Amino acid sequence: MADHAPLSRLDLNLLVALDALLTERSVTRAAEGLHLSQPALSASLSRLRNHFNDPILARRGNTYELTPFAMRLTEHTTTALEAARRVFESQASWTPTESVREFAIYGSDYGFVTIGTAVAALAAERAPGVRFRFMLHNQSIVEDAANRLRSADGMVMPHGHLTDLPYSDLWHDDWVAVVADTNTTVGDELTMTDVAELPWVMTYQSRSAFTSAARQIQQLGIEPHIEVIVESFLALASFVAGTRRVGLIQASLAPAVLRLGKTRIVSLPFVATPLSNALWWHPVHNRDPEHLWMRGLFEEAGRSIEAS
Repeated sequence: MADHAPLSRLDLNLLVALDALLTERSVTRAAEGLHLSQPALSASLSRLRNHFNDPILARRGNTYELTPFAMRLTEHTTTALEAARRVFESQASWTPTESVREFAIYGSDYGFVTIGTAVAALAAERAPGVRFRFMLHNQSIVEDAANRLRSADGMVMPHGHLTDLPYSDLWHDDWVAVVADTNTTVGDELTMTDVAELPWVMTYQSRSAFTSAARQIQQLGIEPHIEVIVESFLALASFVAGTRRVGLIQASLAPAVLRLGKTRIVSLPFVATPLSNALWWHPVHNRDPEHLWMRGLFEEAGRSIEAS
């Protein structure tokens, strides 16, 4: 018990105050957001300063700035606050139809447009009070997935990027190419000459963030001429329309891309390795009955996409 004495003497409401102060960087605005008086929040700030032996907010002229130490606290505070909320929002007996839980899921716009919409539709039918928050991931989030998923419910990602985390396989997908509907150079199928000579729009393209099909082009001995890099599969089509550029998208995303207009879908001149999409989560959620229910929704939605 001695090891826990410092924490037991802290008022966990200070975590809420700290999060507001780090976000707003102003006692006045943080107090307004928490519906507290300014003196009450100033008292919380004083206790936080004493605990950390750091001013947290430092005056610079007429404004306040976070201290370097406070900057380091920002991400940890958000994660800790979300974890605390999850603890106290948990229910001993849980019924989906009566739940108002919010599930937070990381992924790309590809995942949201495909399985995200299917999961949201199933939840609306069976648990109208449940809400989903779909959050775009980025390279740093994926690289820190083991930590980020402690305070989120899952991440929709293909195999090949995450390891050592529990997962459920969802659906398989293929790669296709997208070109402008005005592009007369390309027929119904790209040729290897097209791949080598035409300009490209690629997604992500960093050492740890890439698509398997783009990597496969390089493995075939071709270094594509990349004119644009965009961290969105849907936005990729806008950079293809009206140009000679070529892009790579997943086959199940093709209908959504075509609805945007001014592009068409063509097949690739090589057999691209299929995607195997999965839902990943942190082991802390393994036995959570609400999380189990949510995973069942994703698995059911994945089967419907696989069958379509």
